[in-house]
Amino acid sequence: MQCYLCINVDVIDLTDPRALRAYAHPLRLKLIGLLRREGPLTATRTAELLGESSGSTSFHLRQLAKYGLVEETGEGTGREKPWRATALFTRLPDIAATPEAAEAADHTRAVIAARYHERFLDWIARSRHEPEEWQRAAVMTDRMLYLTVDELAQLGEQIKELVDEYSSRLVDRHARPEDSRLVTFVGLAFPEEP
Repeated sequence: MQCYLCINVDVIDLTDPRALRAYAHPLRLKLIGLLRREGPLTATRTAELLGESSGSTSFHLRQLAKYGLVEETGEGTGREKPWRATALFTRLPDIAATPEAAEAADHTRAVIAARYHERFLDWIARSRHEPEEWQRAAVMTDRMLYLTVDELAQLGEQIKELVDEYSSRLVDRHARPEDSRLVTFVGLAFPEEP
């Protein structure tokens, strides 16, 4: 597989409350997502793609670098230095080590959920203008299931395995079918209140 992103690791674990709060900033989430999708980019180019100022993207890239989420590639100078994501995915703690970390992780999850909600509403607003085959292929489904804790964990692993089959396409442009598009897949499964 030819790597155009040259990401150091597949997953970065965020457990430090300061890192979690830094990651939870909406523009920083967009920057990391952009670097993961498009490969190394300068602060100037990220600003153009996100409709921000290069000063703003440069500042936020430096903040992300403090926590190991992005890094400079070692090429270029000034705002023309390319940045890259250090990991393809970010994992938040299931169970935080401290109350402060738990609060920061909860906040981060809420920001991420709000961002996905916003993106899904955007899809709904524009979907009728998309080709019919993409309208039919898009997924919106829900099920109520009675599961044990082991079954819920197993279901999560099975979904992860299915989705992971396509993950290499993020870093290997040549693995992407010609008619493919970037698709957001969000999976949620959680126990209801008794």
